[in-house]
Amino acid sequence: MKKSLNIVLGVSGGIAAYKVAYILRLLTEAGHNVQVVPTQASLNFVGSATWEALSGNPVNAQVWDDVAEVPHVRIGQAADLVIVAPATADLLSRAASGAANDLLTNVLLTATCPIVFAPAMHTEMWLNPATKENVATLRSRGCLVIDPGDGRLTGDDSGPGRLPDPEEIVSVALGVLSEQDLLGQDIVITAGGTREFLDPVRFLGNSSSGKQGVALAISARNRGAKVTLICASTSVSLPVGVEIVNVITGDDMLTAVLNCATNADVIVMAAAVADYKPKVRQATKMKKSVDGSVPSIELERTVDILANLVIHRDASHPDQLIVGFAAETGDDKGSVLEHGIEKLQRKGCDLLVINEVGPNLAFGTDDNEVTILTRDPASQLTIPKTSKTTIAHAIWDTVISLQSHSK
Repeated sequence: MKKSLNIVLGVSGGIAAYKVAYILRLLTEAGHNVQVVPTQASLNFVGSATWEALSGNPVNAQVWDDVAEVPHVRIGQAADLVIVAPATADLLSRAASGAANDLLTNVLLTATCPIVFAPAMHTEMWLNPATKENVATLRSRGCLVIDPGDGRLTGDDSGPGRLPDPEEIVSVALGVLSEQDLLGQDIVITAGGTREFLDPVRFLGNSSSGKQGVALAISARNRGAKVTLICASTSVSLPVGVEIVNVITGDDMLTAVLNCATNADVIVMAAAVADYKPKVRQATKMKKSVDGSVPSIELERTVDILANLVIHRDASHPDQLIVGFAAETGDDKGSVLEHGIEKLQRKGCDLLVINEVGPNLAFGTDDNEVTILTRDPASQLTIPKTSKTTIAHAIWDTVISLQSHSK
């Protein structure tokens, strides 16, 4: 990706226009040259003076401004990326129909670079069949239309239609300029820690934050993949631009993964699935005994999702690639690496990512140190402590390498 990009930031007439000032700030602070192109309606929410002050560039909203410079053609031709936020129902309709009745829609017609729309509108408008059809049309033409968030809207309304967080919009938009080496692939990723309930209040779980799974989802999305993220308990914001499936228990996750596995090219089991669950789940809260005695809880093994996926793959999807994770500690029976190698052989997955867990290690941290194993012992790759985003990209590089060798 270029160090400094020429980015067009289109702003249409929705109340969420005020949030776009932060998008502009993020882009300029990253060193990009940003030309803001507001619609006339959007200037009722945020005026030209704000956009000029934050971008350092003059702002035009009309085709008839600075005609000698032919802005309706020049701006689009010079752009490396176009972002439209908020993209209202009206703007999406005009863009889908090929209208050229203001400067922004002219820019959309002349731009040959990637175009990203970040919709924001009331729920009824987003769910209206006309809007759905317009979004489908734009996507079929290669535009990226981010699904809006679900939350508080104007007034007392709440539901899908909220503008995604500015950081997410920028991440998604800049991500389309990354190498699209996963384009066309359907990828399923699990993240977070499952919970196995003893009673309606208490559960067995683990400290997984879901950060590595989310980093894998974002990096795969940015590299062009269609991503489904199956989330157990997480403590990190979930990304836009991917399909989210929420689960709680290991059984829930197995059902969700098998449902999504049918069309998947790659499945990555980054979630920390509880190994044990109570044999009996109490229907009511277990009360403290008066005499101070402690209840005895019988445990049983949870379902082995990774092993089930391998069986399912071998029976019906031989080209599917399966990635497992092994959060390990060394003991008197072997080192972290030795346990990981044994697990790769036993599980039968194509790739296994091993990391040591413990205080300030792996769970909940922003960085990690891992070893990536494949079935070829010579291909072992150890990645020193680095960000989970960097690790995610290394995993996808290995996946792509395995896929190319299998062809």
